Amino acid sequence: MLSKEKIVSLLNVQGNNVLDLMKQANSLRKTHVITFSKNVFLPLTNICRNDCGYCTFRRDPEAPDAKLVLTPLEVMNTIRKADTYQCREALFTFGEQADKYPQVKDALEKIGFRGMLDYLYYLCERTLHETDLLPHSNPGILRKNELKKLKEVNASMGLMLENSSPRLMDNPAHKNSPGKDPKLRIKTIENAGKLSIPFTTGLLIGIGESLEERADSLLELRRIQDKYDHIQEIIIQNFKPKPGIEMEKQPEPSLFDMIRMVAVTKILFPECGVQVPPNLNHNTAPLFILSGADDWGGVSPLTQDYVNPESPWPELDYLEQVTQEIGFDLEERLPVYQKYVNKEFLSETIFQKITKND
Repeated sequence: MLSKEKIVSLLNVQGNNVLDLMKQANSLRKTHVITFSKNVFLPLTNICRNDCGYCTFRRDPEAPDAKLVLTPLEVMNTIRKADTYQCREALFTFGEQADKYPQVKDALEKIGFRGMLDYLYYLCERTLHETDLLPHSNPGILRKNELKKLKEVNASMGLMLENSSPRLMDNPAHKNSPGKDPKLRIKTIENAGKLSIPFTTGLLIGIGESLEERADSLLELRRIQDKYDHIQEIIIQNFKPKPGIEMEKQPEPSLFDMIRMVAVTKILFPECGVQVPPNLNHNTAPLFILSGADDWGGVSPLTQDYVNPESPWPELDYLEQVTQEIGFDLEERLPVYQKYVNKEFLSETIFQKITKND
């Protein structure tokens, strides 16, 4: 375990010391394999109780381009098409607690559901029984009993911590986003650990946080992982300014900021996958692999990244070419890492589906 002071110093190294940091992170690799998950992206609604200063996904229920709820027919048609593309991950996501809005609740009731989580469970269950895909859900803040229920029909789940600092609740990033309270997000991640749910989390870099707050966030995740050992993957995602957002003039983190952050994350979490979204870093992504990242994340041959629609997914042929050029082998993985394919971390339904297919 590195001290906070040491982490901050590593996040601030300069010159040739950056190369040394990259080499140290790379020395922790167990294989020369870089993984990815072939997925389909399913945004069930773009209504959200949070209104983050960097988001272009969220809509008010009254907005002309609001999507209150994707219908079961729309969802299952897309998933079946993904099945023909041999996708293995159905990534379900939606705005947090969208059903607190009467319009969303009414839309759900019209298709026979009391709330978003009931609808999500239904779709995950159908996905398991009708296709070869495995659900991975990102529904936001959840209570322990909600996580327990969703574990039955999910191979893994996810929630970005983003940052552990409560100070950011007062800045443009999160001032209108009650669900981004780090205490609530940490509780959800910990409850997932208590329930042995394979989990993906991560940090959002460049939203006004200090190096000390980045270090604190890494140490908070390390504390949780030491206790529950359920974090399979950590995403280090860079903030990208976009036209029309409140944080439009906020500078994005520098390339060196991201390199240092990725390398330190790998040093702190040698047992976890470390990912930097390749569609947000098309020209620089290989540098993050050379800094210790070992996963390209979810890549879809069918659907766009609805949260970052201006940043298309790289083609799989391109990913394979780039991966080989820097001396690694590309390998497809499931939404749950192999370490967690056992009956402690998976429901009987999920475990049987994976082992039967393998």
